[in-house]
Amino acid sequence: MQVFTALVKGGAIVPDDDVELAEGTCVTVLTGGPEREVELTASDEEELLESIREAERGDVVTAEDLLRRLAR
Repeated sequence: MQVFTALVKGGAIVPDDDVELAEGTCVTVLTGGPEREVELTASDEEELLESIREAERGDVVTAEDLLRRLAR
């Protein structure tokens, strides 16, 4: 798994110069930009806050561990 930045040029997503992707690579794109208001239900907000508390305690899963678990 790679995390990298890219720019849109001529309607295409162009990764930074040091990023090499094989033709046909499937990617997921998250964009930055103007923040938009997000409305959460009380339940969703509590779940988000609990997740933040878990991360602050260091109760996290590395990307490598996650991918290993998903491969099983």
